[in-house]
Amino acid sequence: MSTLLTAQSLSLDTPFGPLLADITLTLKKGDRLGLIGHNGCGKSTLLKLLDGTITPKSGSVALASQCLMARVEQHLPERLHPLTMLEAVLARLDESQRHAECWRAEALLASMGFSKYDWHLHAGTLSGGQHTRLLLARALITEPDLLLLDEPSNHLDLPTLLWLERFLRGWKGSFVLVSHDAHLLDNVTNGTWILRDRSLSFFQLPCTQARAALEERDRTDAQRHKAEQKEIDRIAASAKRLAIWGRVYDNEDLARKAKQMEKHIDRLKDEQTELSQGHQWQLILRGEKLQADRLLEMENLYVSPAPGAAPLFHLPVQRLKSGDRVAIIGRNGCGKSSLLRLLWQQYQQPEREEAIRLHPRAQMGYYDQTLHQLRDNDTLLQALEPFAPLSEQDRKMALISAGFPWLRHQQAVSTLSGGERSRLLFVGLTLARYSLLMLDEPTNHLDMEGKEALAETLQTFEGGVLLVTHDRTLIAKSCNRFWLVDNGELSEWHDPQALYALLTAEENGEPVIQTSEAAAQMSADKHDADALLERLVALENRLAGDLARKEKHQKPALQHEWRKEIAELNRLLKLH
Repeated sequence: MSTLLTAQSLSLDTPFGPLLADITLTLKKGDRLGLIGHNGCGKSTLLKLLDGTITPKSGSVALASQCLMARVEQHLPERLHPLTMLEAVLARLDESQRHAECWRAEALLASMGFSKYDWHLHAGTLSGGQHTRLLLARALITEPDLLLLDEPSNHLDLPTLLWLERFLRGWKGSFVLVSHDAHLLDNVTNGTWILRDRSLSFFQLPCTQARAALEERDRTDAQRHKAEQKEIDRIAASAKRLAIWGRVYDNEDLARKAKQMEKHIDRLKDEQTELSQGHQWQLILRGEKLQADRLLEMENLYVSPAPGAAPLFHLPVQRLKSGDRVAIIGRNGCGKSSLLRLLWQQYQQPEREEAIRLHPRAQMGYYDQTLHQLRDNDTLLQALEPFAPLSEQDRKMALISAGFPWLRHQQAVSTLSGGERSRLLFVGLTLARYSLLMLDEPTNHLDMEGKEALAETLQTFEGGVLLVTHDRTLIAKSCNRFWLVDNGELSEWHDPQALYALLTAEENGEPVIQTSEAAAQMSADKHDADALLERLVALENRLAGDLARKEKHQKPALQHEWRKEIAELNRLLKLH
């Protein structure tokens, strides 16, 4: 395979110390690489070094003469906000090319799912998912051989995330993808760069396998380091004895041998296997189990984005008890966050709406994706006070263990980055014990280790959980109930894979017969034999029609759900 890009001995310093040191890499045609690492380790900076946006302290980057490269930024640049979507795409071309290439820009936007009406929307008014598609269109108009994608999956709803996955799997060029979404990386990449301790490791494996290989290497390094340290300690003890004997017996030969051994120890220390600094902060959420059938009950609830505004969706009836961990799934703007915000506001009121009933002893915790729970003017120490009645020393220790040194404890919350502010909010949540925990997009600022810690701690959380997220791995590992907000209604599903299949089909504009087990259960509750039989015939026809299609056009996930529902309908109708 021909080489597209090489970098030699890249180093970069920041005001807080070295960020990257001696980075050397090669990227070849056909490489589809994931770039992963802890928050703040320098992933976005490395992409900017590769495309020449910033200059390294030392080292060089060489791009093959036949290779065209484009970087998809993490955020839409402010200079593009006043432009229409079509103008923003054409702005990537030379002015002399724009008129002739307008048809191609329109075709690109259409392929990204934008209508002719959308083309004339101003870029600054678009949602996060629309921003991602627009940024991709801006990159693709240059017909690049190599794409550098900086966290394109951030802030995407699930349908748009599924679209991005399909796009990357179908794209024929090479790319480097920065992401904390292991599921996405596993499905679209064939290699992984892991940035850690200012250096880069490469594995010809997708994300999950690469991380497992790195963990195995860390274990081997730890064993080697331990053996090397044992040998250093043995020689050091011998040198110490010889030095003592040389002084006691005034023996220069023994003293000389002791000095030689000390020099040997210095060489062994210089050559000793280095160990990773690791990830220090532990995210542990503690819940309180209430012995009650109903921790939260909502009945005939209309959810609006603000008081007096038109409802986004209707919730007929839902109940939550301790041990329920509910994933709330749906498109951006459908009202998921509005539901959590409404519950939080009602919790803080002395009198609540009749549609919301909360156990009188319930203690509610809330992670707001806007991070506005933390007051800007508070210091880091003051910000933790509302969460739990702890001493100042305990709060200081909590901050230090989360990576905030004591010199920063009087720093104002307003000066923190988004990732630091998120970490501070999580520190506060770990200090308390909640019987009901509501998390609104908690993974937006978490790296992979943070996501894994969140999933692990939610598995053992004894209270109830309402989780708004588009992270499929987190949903699979931590949730046991699944609510879908779609078309102005909230329904419960029992299989998230069927839910994803529905959203994918709708995103492709395909006609969909709802396959949720909730629909089947509703029909069963009515005991309407005619309706059940009609449903059975429709599903069997749908299944037969899909099986008659070419294999590459079939929908296996939907087929699986149809077969399950057909079996259930046959059972209810006693046909088998």
